[in-house]
Amino acid sequence: MEKTNTDFTRRTFLKASAIAGGGLLLHFSGLAKSLLAERGIDSVAPEWNELTGYIKITSDNIIKIICPNPEFGQNVMTSLPMVVAEELDVDWKKVIVEMGPHDNTKLGPQFTGGSNSMRMYWKPLRQAGAAARHMLMQAAALSWAVPVEEITTKAGEVYHTKSGRKGVYGDFAAKASGIPVPKDVNPKNVKDFNIVRHSQKNVEGAKIVSGKPLFGLDYKHEGMLIAMPVHPPAFGLKLKSFDASQTLKMPGIKDVFTIKLYEDGFEQGGFDTRTFNVILAVVGKTTWEVMQARKKLVVEWEPAGDVTNTMQGRGGGKREVIYPGELESTEKQMEKMREYASKPAQQLRKDGDPETAFKNAAQILERTYNAPFLAHNCMEPMNFFAHVTDEKALLVGPLQAPGWTQPTLAKVLKLPADKIEIQMTRMGGGFGRRAYGHYLIEAALISRQAKAPVKLIYSREDDTTYGIYRPMYTATYRAALDEHKNLIAFHVKGGGIPEHAIAANRFPAGAVDHYLAEGWEIPSNITIGAFRAPRSNFNAAAEQSFLDELAEVMGKDPIEMRLELLKRAKENPVGKNNEYDADRYAGVLKLVKEKSGWNGAEHKKYSRGVAAYFCHNSYAAHVVDITIRDGQPYVERVTSAIDCGIVINPDAATNMVQGAVIDGIGNSLYGGLTHKDGVVAQNNFHSYRIIRMHEAPKSVDVHFVQNDIDPTGLGEPPFPPVFGAVAGALYKATGKRYYQQPFTSPQPVIPTV
Repeated sequence: MEKTNTDFTRRTFLKASAIAGGGLLLHFSGLAKSLLAERGIDSVAPEWNELTGYIKITSDNIIKIICPNPEFGQNVMTSLPMVVAEELDVDWKKVIVEMGPHDNTKLGPQFTGGSNSMRMYWKPLRQAGAAARHMLMQAAALSWAVPVEEITTKAGEVYHTKSGRKGVYGDFAAKASGIPVPKDVNPKNVKDFNIVRHSQKNVEGAKIVSGKPLFGLDYKHEGMLIAMPVHPPAFGLKLKSFDASQTLKMPGIKDVFTIKLYEDGFEQGGFDTRTFNVILAVVGKTTWEVMQARKKLVVEWEPAGDVTNTMQGRGGGKREVIYPGELESTEKQMEKMREYASKPAQQLRKDGDPETAFKNAAQILERTYNAPFLAHNCMEPMNFFAHVTDEKALLVGPLQAPGWTQPTLAKVLKLPADKIEIQMTRMGGGFGRRAYGHYLIEAALISRQAKAPVKLIYSREDDTTYGIYRPMYTATYRAALDEHKNLIAFHVKGGGIPEHAIAANRFPAGAVDHYLAEGWEIPSNITIGAFRAPRSNFNAAAEQSFLDELAEVMGKDPIEMRLELLKRAKENPVGKNNEYDADRYAGVLKLVKEKSGWNGAEHKKYSRGVAAYFCHNSYAAHVVDITIRDGQPYVERVTSAIDCGIVINPDAATNMVQGAVIDGIGNSLYGGLTHKDGVVAQNNFHSYRIIRMHEAPKSVDVHFVQNDIDPTGLGEPPFPPVFGAVAGALYKATGKRYYQQPFTSPQPVIPTV
């Protein structure tokens, strides 16, 4: 049995497990109230006994587990507490789950992103649950005057078999809360799990389907006003002047003013990206009144010129980032990328002598892949509530990274951190977009200037045209073959606006004797940020498409060709910095081949594509089946194989993969943003094409590799290989290779200013 040392006091325990600590009890959920009411307990002020930070138990045996991480549909509000409940050894049906507030000391960064929730919290949560269980056993042993070694637990009850005594956890909660955190805790053997690895329903599922107010847009506060932003219509412009005289005459309008997010020289953190530093705010009584009043504003804009930001560099220190002042257009961006691609680039990795190998090659395959900017398109547009006074600030809303936003907020408002309270609502989508907290800062500054509680709301157009997109990418792949069509060298050179997507140490690095990876970047004033599986979403699309075409040139089955390369990477790897585990990578390919019936005659009516990829510590593979109906391609079925270590909640994990697959299909076929003189062409769903319900596959059959590896992440890894699998299936259906995303939708008409 695994053993973990926990030689801390209660105070140091909370500090040591800051990334997964406790939380203050702010309110009771509907489930909590109903459970309390069922048991005839006063739901207003029960006596909660806190154990190991995030476990609270009443003397009447109500068990509450606090979820530390923000929830935007990935189901961490269920899966994280499941880990605690497993080690605590309770009946899951009797557990109440609540979202904790932001708390720097107890909950640490509380960051949802990078597929890190389960990976980051797995050990601390197990430790906390096991420690609390042991404290309850000690309390029972003291109460019954028996050795703690004779105490056992099961489903929230404590037993002393020799004397026949038993009791519920609530009987011992008060005494247990005064016991020091034990030095040594033995978590369960993973083979003994009865909550983890078993499907549990979403703890907020009933509230979601019945329309309960869970999201930021639902939040209400007494005396709350509505604010909406007005930002420049084009990247590279800034506010020159405005006339709000007609706006202020509109019904319900309270004020119109400018706010400046960061003062000159402000050192920005990693998630302090914002596109426009000065914006207009229209404040009024209702959303409709504010939306109508904004139309009456008379605003004059002017060129912003080059803008220099001071950013925190990796590993500390500062770096200067220059955003050029030009008004960018898609055609010019493409021209510039072609120009940069022809120049020498930064060498990211080199194995062997690729130059000589290509010079002596019997055949060279070379292909270039391009992808546009992508918008996140969260169903719930950006919003946040703020009530800021000279003494304190309350903020409530959807946010992925409260721990990294609060320090910036404290500096901007000039308030100590302990005077700032951030409560997190459920998010209507995030995908990386809500890691950037500028909209929270905007709400706080508007509230302070308006001297009132304010909810800032972006319209869909505000959100889509603001920026912080998936970058625009390109990459050229080359493969050198000998006279027997053996792969002897591999070269990838990629760039983008304003970053490249090349992951130099991932497959097929390590599987080819002669290998070269290079990258280049073009500065831009179009702001970018994390987009589900950042960089990997493009890199996988291009790399897997190229490997598919390479397999055809080599006369090999695309799965078998990949498995041969992975066999080489396992048995005789090239280089020492390979990020991936060749066995796990091969495992998902073998599983998807088996489960899809890859070469089965019964699937001949479909055009099939396959792709696999490693990112964010996990492995994913998909087989996509396409048919052509009325001249249009439809993804009919998808078979997925995933290795993410231990699967906490199988049904929820399956749902997450299915969502990633549909998201990937939609983005690969339809997604794209274009610009003309800095203006975004696609400002809402009528012009920014997303997948529609009838276009979703009829089935997404998900299979997980079964192992006892600690969880390695799931939210991001299934997304990237979808693009390559779709491209491969399209080729089989149409006879045409696809090098430009979106694959089937022409780029929309580029507007004029």
